[in-house]
Amino acid sequence: MQVRRGFSQVLSFCIFLVFECLVVSAQVKHLVSDPHWRPATATWYGSAEGDGSDGGACGYGSLVDVKPLRARVGAVSPVLFKNGEGCGACYKVRCLDRSICSRRAVTIIVTDECPGGYCSNGHTHFDLSGAAFGRMAISGEGGQLRNRGELSVLYRRTPCKYPGKNIAFHVNEGSTGYWLSLLVEFEDGDGDVGSMHIREASSGQWLQMNHLWGANWCIIGGPLKGPFSVKLTTLSTGRTLSARDVIPRNWSPKATYTSRLKFFS
Repeated sequence: MQVRRGFSQVLSFCIFLVFECLVVSAQVKHLVSDPHWRPATATWYGSAEGDGSDGGACGYGSLVDVKPLRARVGAVSPVLFKNGEGCGACYKVRCLDRSICSRRAVTIIVTDECPGGYCSNGHTHFDLSGAAFGRMAISGEGGQLRNRGELSVLYRRTPCKYPGKNIAFHVNEGSTGYWLSLLVEFEDGDGDVGSMHIREASSGQWLQMNHLWGANWCIIGGPLKGPFSVKLTTLSTGRTLSARDVIPRNWSPKATYTSRLKFFS
């Protein structure tokens, strides 16, 4: 009996280990962090201590001028912009010249695209706000670093974090009951969007939205009747979240509706 009991305990422990490994494997699959630093180049634009662009090719509009995006704005070359599906992704960027660069990396959010110049011909390039660029310097040398122009840098992917913010959906101007366009805001974790679906309250069917431009998605149909649930899937790891009835029945264009969702709990 003791041998059987001992075997049973060992078997239970083995099953527990297998389960734990599966859980860890699932968690690792959903990590967007990249431990490997990769080479790129960087420049800066806008005013020296400014936030970079007003708006940008992702469609975030005035959000780029206020926290948490403020001074973390980055325009990237097409290889990272990914026709707009790279919008919202976060990267750590640091420069290499120890005589003027600190070891501190600046975290930037993709809000814009730089299609030409340094960014062309398949190059990996970051065109940062003046403030973000200067933060890579050792204390007091931000101005001198900006005077260098183009820099050799290292970069890696990092999860986006928006303390105190939940994922929100902005209804774009011009939306109607037959053409609905949404912009995703404050998506933490992966930051990027690979697909979006909506579901009317009267239906059990998820309707696929089409990527419009930047971080904007749309659907043509109708008449579309709220409230709408929204489901988004990230581009990087395929994580999915759905917000039930996040857009109300009496929704209106140019309004923003905040969910209770965060990829980071």
